[in-house]
Amino acid sequence: MGVVLSGGIGTLAERSLHAALKEWYAQPGDRCEVDVDGYVIDIVRSEMLIEIQTRHCGKLKRKLERLIENHPVRLVHPIAQERRLVKLGQGGEIDERRKSPRRGRIEHVFGELVSIPHLIAHPLFELEVLIIREEEIRSNDGCGSWRRKGWSIVDRRLVEVLDRHLFQRPADFLPLLPDNLPQPFTNRSLAQALRQRVSVAQKMTYCLVKMGVLQTVGKQGNAHLYSIGSAFLVPESAGRLA
Repeated sequence: MGVVLSGGIGTLAERSLHAALKEWYAQPGDRCEVDVDGYVIDIVRSEMLIEIQTRHCGKLKRKLERLIENHPVRLVHPIAQERRLVKLGQGGEIDERRKSPRRGRIEHVFGELVSIPHLIAHPLFELEVLIIREEEIRSNDGCGSWRRKGWSIVDRRLVEVLDRHLFQRPADFLPLLPDNLPQPFTNRSLAQALRQRVSVAQKMTYCLVKMGVLQTVGKQGNAHLYSIGSAFLVPESAGRLA
């Protein structure tokens, strides 16, 4: 049995990345673009409602909160580990293609979770992060960000799915904390251990505190000190984390 499209609701407004991920993710027997409780759902797989959101996951906050009242829900979000920048000429032809120096990492998902960290602890909610390779299509229309000198991002295209990570409960995020992290630790020491910007560490600790994975245990000067929540610790003989 193939994938069933229910009327093609919303497909015309999709960007290429979202449409390609939905096609990649769907399995035989799935139903796509289904109306559930007044919301259009990307994929319905048996009892599971699957929503694919390529950016701004916070926009789904109310929708997700309503849906998990009665249904198991999985939010799927891609992070581009590798990105090729494709610039289009005035006639729409490819004028330039180059590799972006920016590389996405799994920790960058916390930038999307800052609006919805409370959902992780809900028994009917789970998150799947897809690590992908993508193309970012840009047009020199003068309407884009000043950082891009007026170039607009007109589309994103899936090249390849490289890896996937499923988070079904707060404890599933523990392996993202570096093994060499001191206890307690600051955002700066976390950033150094991750080799990421402090802003990435700040979003990470904010979300993990909201999930109950971390707790604030004091301050070091003006910096907050964090440690793993007591509910997630196990005796040393059994290992560091539950």
